[in-house]
Amino acid sequence: MIIRTAAATAAILQLFAVGVPAIAAPAAIQAQPIPVSADATGPTTYRIDPTHTQVRVTWNHMGLSRPGATFETVQGVIRIDTKTPANSSVSVSIPVSGVDTGVPALDSEFLGAAFFDAQNHPDITFQSRAVRFTGLGNRFEVEGDLTVRGVTRPVILDAVLNGAGDHPMTGKPSVGFSAHTTLRRSDFGLGAALPIVGDDIDVQITVEASVE
Repeated sequence: MIIRTAAATAAILQLFAVGVPAIAAPAAIQAQPIPVSADATGPTTYRIDPTHTQVRVTWNHMGLSRPGATFETVQGVIRIDTKTPANSSVSVSIPVSGVDTGVPALDSEFLGAAFFDAQNHPDITFQSRAVRFTGLGNRFEVEGDLTVRGVTRPVILDAVLNGAGDHPMTGKPSVGFSAHTTLRRSDFGLGAALPIVGDDIDVQITVEASVE
């Protein structure tokens, strides 16, 4: 990820008291409460859909442009506990090999020892530690540990619940989130080309996840 990252939180739980009306396909899912199961005894696990999940990063290049890259092979789970919010969590793994800058030569450079060192550190991971409702309805913060190139740093994601309900195509209970954070790449040992190429990395995340 990477990837402040997306998870179920106390913010969502403010909305849990209301059920979700049935959604007739192919209507889009709207931002609404996550349904509460009367017999729920623990977290519900939503598996991230890599075909509709993406991490986008951008940076300042010599003060002239803001190129970027995407990671589209995001894997992981979001666990939402509607009765015990503290038990909700998100766990994400992003294979570095999935980086796509649109420039093959740059992709290869990113995988090399000067940047991600994919041979020795093939995955970027994020594990949440806390979720905080920000008081803005469906908005919240996800605090966790981001590991890049073998270096682990605390990260906070500003996240929003986009929608929740039965998926219009599959009928499975699904959720969708967006999240944003800013990282300093030098904090993770990615200091190549500093300062001519910017240190701050803007991270935008979009996630869909469904119950299997």
